[in-house]
Amino acid sequence: MATTKAKKLRELSGEQLATLLALIGTSDSVELKVTLPEHDQQATIAALGLDPLEAQIRQVYFFDTPDLQLNRSGVAVRARRIQGRAGDTVVKLRPVVPDDLPEDIRRSASVNVEVDATPKGYVCSASMKGKTPNDDVSDALGGRGSVRKLFSKEQRAFYGAHAPEGLGLDDLRVLGPVFVLKEVLVPADYGRRLVAELWLLPDGSRILELSTKCAPAEAFQIAVETRSYFESKGLDLSADPQMKTKTSLDFFAARLAEQSAR
Repeated sequence: MATTKAKKLRELSGEQLATLLALIGTSDSVELKVTLPEHDQQATIAALGLDPLEAQIRQVYFFDTPDLQLNRSGVAVRARRIQGRAGDTVVKLRPVVPDDLPEDIRRSASVNVEVDATPKGYVCSASMKGKTPNDDVSDALGGRGSVRKLFSKEQRAFYGAHAPEGLGLDDLRVLGPVFVLKEVLVPADYGRRLVAELWLLPDGSRILELSTKCAPAEAFQIAVETRSYFESKGLDLSADPQMKTKTSLDFFAARLAEQSAR
């Protein structure tokens, strides 16, 4: 498993760029992302013609220890309740090197290996996904069911292989929910599927992320086209990305610490 922290793309040496190309070439997909600072979010929403009435409502729950032991180990565990369809779950490992993953994991239909790239850096992850009824998520979080049983047998094995020893899924605390509005659009002057997600944290702070996925072979071409499109809309791509998972985990971990102190 790779442990090198992501660097800004412009800071990469030739050797590091070769590593990035190898990661992309052995991944299943590439997701290009940008997050917008709060002071630019309203202008971005207007520029792209985003309509909250067209958005899908989601509730995102993370699971970790109060001191984020899982996150420090490179593991993320999540469940979502989703408007209009079944919920889902994911056990994610990052960073990873695709060729270092066991063959059974690499070939699993439940696993997607993806490079997430922002204007400031990149990271490769392996996500094992599953489906679960929205009501089962509510029951587990309300103490009427087991968190462990939200995840498939394959997911539980994947978790057990990478989580800190002795830390079971039912030992984790709930960190959430984050209220999310997701809208999918295909702007006429862009011609690609673009996903906008607005994450709303309980303290009123917001994370607006725009993203598009592409095949590894077209990653650099799509990156250039996407950057050009965003800049034509006046979007500020110079701000450091606000990562959704890290920001959410830090927020709810701090809330747990405050509750424990009281």
